[in-house]
Amino acid sequence: MHRRSVLFGTSTLLISQLLVGCNASQQPKLLVQVLKGSIPGRIVNEFQGELEKELSQKAQLKFSPVSQLRELFKKLQSYQKQKTAGKESEGFDITRIFGKSEPDNIDLVTLGDYWLQDAIEKKLIQPLSSEKLENWDKLSLKWQNLVKRDAEGLQSEQGQIWAAPYRWGSTVIIYRQDKFKKLGWEPQDWSDLWREELEGRISLLNQPREVVGLTLKKLGQSYNTDDFQKVPNLEQELQKLNKQVKFYNSSSYLEPLILGDTWLAVAWSNDVAPILARYPRLSVVVPQSGTALWADLWVEPKAENKENKVQQDLSNKWIDFCWKPEIAKQIALITKANSPISNVKESDVPEQLKKLLSTNSQVFDKSEFLLPLSKPVTEQYESLFKEMKRGKR
Repeated sequence: MHRRSVLFGTSTLLISQLLVGCNASQQPKLLVQVLKGSIPGRIVNEFQGELEKELSQKAQLKFSPVSQLRELFKKLQSYQKQKTAGKESEGFDITRIFGKSEPDNIDLVTLGDYWLQDAIEKKLIQPLSSEKLENWDKLSLKWQNLVKRDAEGLQSEQGQIWAAPYRWGSTVIIYRQDKFKKLGWEPQDWSDLWREELEGRISLLNQPREVVGLTLKKLGQSYNTDDFQKVPNLEQELQKLNKQVKFYNSSSYLEPLILGDTWLAVAWSNDVAPILARYPRLSVVVPQSGTALWADLWVEPKAENKENKVQQDLSNKWIDFCWKPEIAKQIALITKANSPISNVKESDVPEQLKKLLSTNSQVFDKSEFLLPLSKPVTEQYESLFKEMKRGKR
């Protein structure tokens, strides 16, 4: 699942901050690989100030931005390969020949919720402890259940806590207001994509789970349906939807909408948010029957030991800091996303983003994360999507 391509260049402040002093080797360290644009620089500065008061010394904070979630997952994989290679070379001091090559211990990494199962199953990350996270109880059950998984990465109420969500978004409908004004109506839900006036006018994400999922939602089913025998008319609905589609694309779908080549696009909210103020002819709606959700999570790479207790505690302090209501609100508003800590009021949100970021609790309750499915079921989604697109030839 490729959620996010940063289109048209977002303006969010990027972080690559290393604070050191003359006794840097004695300072506690926090090394973080973060999704580019998902944490404002001022938040890191506020955290640094809080640590100085608490620890009576500076801490080294290094936040290295990475552009794509897929790249962050690859970094998790390469990090573990380096650790494994280091273990295999124990007993032979290779640094005598080549110099020190062991990588720094990365404390936290941004991970998209879609990759959480893989990261657990491949033993790339380690569980967090709710006892060390003072603000864990500020998360609703929906968020707690998202990150409580068993050893295979599947959701389990008895599972361990494997990640900490710090912002989220959704799949939305973005459309040209001027085009729909002529039609005399505006889209409100997934079922509107099938209306005959939109034949050849829309674009869809090039993702099986998203497209088959929104069709299931239109039929009153779940994005995570694993038994298509219960949905006998699914293929017929997909073929009807295909007739409406001008193209499928997960990265370059906004420019055709701006130019008027399409009238409507199914989009990811983080792609849409940066452009709404610049293009007043565009409007957005979160489908009323519910939609797909995505989340950015903090995960802890699997490691033997932290250097000391203070360093170990820094990761937990940072996560708790992100969950403080006022900090969570800043992260959401500055990065134009939503917060898992439900404290952002409609009055806090800029007018052009209200439809996107003002959380309707009823719609949110009907919305779903794309959960892991078995390989045979995943292949069914892919097969249905492939058959659907054949009609575009």
